[in-house]
Amino acid sequence: MTPARAIATFAGVGLLRPAPGTWGTLAALPVAWAIHTLGGFAALLLATVAVFALGWWATERETEGKADKDPSEIVIDEVAGMWVALWPVSLGASLQGVDVLALWPGWVVAFLAFRFFDITKLGPVGWADRRHDPLGVMLDDVIAGVFAALVVIVAAVVAHGLLGA
Repeated sequence: MTPARAIATFAGVGLLRPAPGTWGTLAALPVAWAIHTLGGFAALLLATVAVFALGWWATERETEGKADKDPSEIVIDEVAGMWVALWPVSLGASLQGVDVLALWPGWVVAFLAFRFFDITKLGPVGWADRRHDPLGVMLDDVIAGVFAALVVIVAAVVAHGLLGA
């Protein structure tokens, strides 16, 4: 396996069937936990930027000269998007000095919201997806991650602000 393929498929996770995007999203979770545990929110933020850049490069290499510009086995974009969706959870845990897994409802909301936006391709997510180029492959999931992060924030405000939990 070439380095570009290993990155694009997130070490082969994208080769799992069915639903490689969901597998890629699930595989992103324990890695996000490990990164947060080692370095907090700052580490997850930096890792996300690095994965985006590496993913863009790997996607470019993997789709070069091919008709399909967004093959399903490329899941590094889901990893980047899922990590963006987890930013509020990681930041909240860092600011509160709590174990990031104690905020498990945020993980669930982030996962479900990210998959929703990634699958439905609403608004700017669809715009990025329709670019049909390596940047679009990465951007649609990052935008889905931003939307999911906003859902996580709203859910946290409702749960902690309105409900006083």
